[in-house]
Order: sequence, then structure tokens, then C-alpha cells
Amino acid sequence: MTRRALLIVNTKSRSGAAQCDTAVERLKNHGIEPVHVECGRREDLSPLIVEHAHDVDCAIVGGGDGTINAAAFGVIEARLPLGILPMGTANDLARTLGIPFDIDAAADVIAAGITRKIDLGLVNGEPFFNVASLGLSAELAQKLTRDIKRRWGRLGYALVALKVLAQAKPFRATIASDNESVRVKTLQIAVGNGRFYGGGNAVEKDAAIDDQHLDLYSLELERAWKLALMARSFRYGQHGAWEEVRAVRAKEFDIRTRKPRPINADGEIVTQTPAHFSIRPAAVTVFAPKQGD
Repeated sequence: MTRRALLIVNTKSRSGAAQCDTAVERLKNHGIEPVHVECGRREDLSPLIVEHAHDVDCAIVGGGDGTINAAAFGVIEARLPLGILPMGTANDLARTLGIPFDIDAAADVIAAGITRKIDLGLVNGEPFFNVASLGLSAELAQKLTRDIKRRWGRLGYALVALKVLAQAKPFRATIASDNESVRVKTLQIAVGNGRFYGGGNAVEKDAAIDDQHLDLYSLELERAWKLALMARSFRYGQHGAWEEVRAVRAKEFDIRTRKPRPINADGEIVTQTPAHFSIRPAAVTVFAPKQGD
């Protein structure tokens, strides 16, 4: 039986049109009929999925983590499984799920039809699959324009990150969880739902996107340059071993700052402090390789 799939790809991106054509051809070869719909604004993505819910068997979204994030509430309301075609710069959700970055191979994963239920993080009601954070990464998200990402790709991240680090100053915040409330002086607070963020850094060495917990870390450093010494630890999620890094696991967090500070969720500024972080377990069904493969 032929499956129908709503396919949403930004064909106006740097390589979107060519990747979309590849995905359409690959899906058709697997007996999946793609219904390609353009979506100009990320805020329209979820409503578009809901609009087509009764006409298709699944929703397939091509883009980066911010685009996939924008589909979260749509697939939940439409009760459709989500297919992911990684077309962004970091592709951390795909990395967490083991979905290949090659569009042909990613389409093969969708065609195989194996699904997995994953958790969804929420910050002030806004969704995140990977990480929601304030401090350095929020400043990076504000300065990293779409033009820079389109023109420079990963190099753009590095150039803007160096500028942000050079200007970084600690701020004070209160972090509250089920067990404690602490006042900190920090460069960044990050709350992770998935395993990877920032192009392959691990949120925490044992983090999983279906463990029904959030993992928080706070960078309580006086000088941003010391992050260079910690780079390897962050790559493998072992940063909690440093005394300057506070690491906490919980189901909910509340973070307050003296002045409102912007919060970056999966690469997009979506809200500000005060912020309540929570988790919706097994909220989203995704196509993914069989676990253990």
C-alpha cells in the first residue's frame, strides 16, 4: 500500500532545492508519495502539518534543528510520525537519533518505517528537542544571522563564537529544582533534553532523549578563555567533572535572573527569563534507525 507523506523543505535555502528533489525521488522509489508543501516562516510549520493531517500518513521535514523544532507541536496535535531529513548546519537531533546526514540514507530510514517515541523539552511552554540555554549560546544565536549561516556554514559558527567569547561576562541567576535552590554567577546555563547540541557536544555523558529527565549544567567560570581547556570534556559530556561546572539532573527547573535574559531553544531565541523548564515524556514519534544498529 502506498504511503502518503507531507514533505516540508525550504527550497530557498543554500541547497534546499537540490536536496528536496533528491528526497522526492528517493521516497517515490520506496513507494512513498510525497506531498511537497512550501513553508516560508517557521511559525507556520506546525499549523501546516495540522492542516494536512487527514491527507497523509506522516510528516517529513527537511532542515536544521530550528526547523525540526518548529514541527514539534504540529506532529503532536496531528498524531503523525515525524520523518527527519537533516539539512542544517549542526543537525543535533539527527545525531542524537542516529539518522544519517546523507539525504538518500535519511530517506531510507523513513522508508523502513521503524519509529521511536522521544521526549520533548519545554521552556515557558516553547518546545526544544536538544537544548535550551541562556548566556553564551543565546548571545551566539542572536549574532549568528541566517545570512552568516548560509554564507559560511560551520565556519560562521566558529567566527561568531570567538567574538561572543571575547566579550563574555558572567551574570547572576537562581536555579531551582526539586532538591535545591542555588544562587550562581555563571557564563551560561543550559538545560538539555536530547544527547547532543552545538554540533556534536554531549549534554551529559549518560543523557538520552527518552530518559524522561532534563540535564542542566551551569558554567561558573570567571574567565571564558578556560572553556578552551574544557573543550574535550564538553565533547563527551564529561564537563560535570570540573569544579567550575554545576551539573544537575531533574524533571523540572526554574531559572530567574535580575534582568530578563533571552533563551535559545534549538538555535532560536524563543522566550526569556524568568523561565520554567519541564519535560513531556514520549511526546513525539519519529522515524529512526533501530536502536543498537
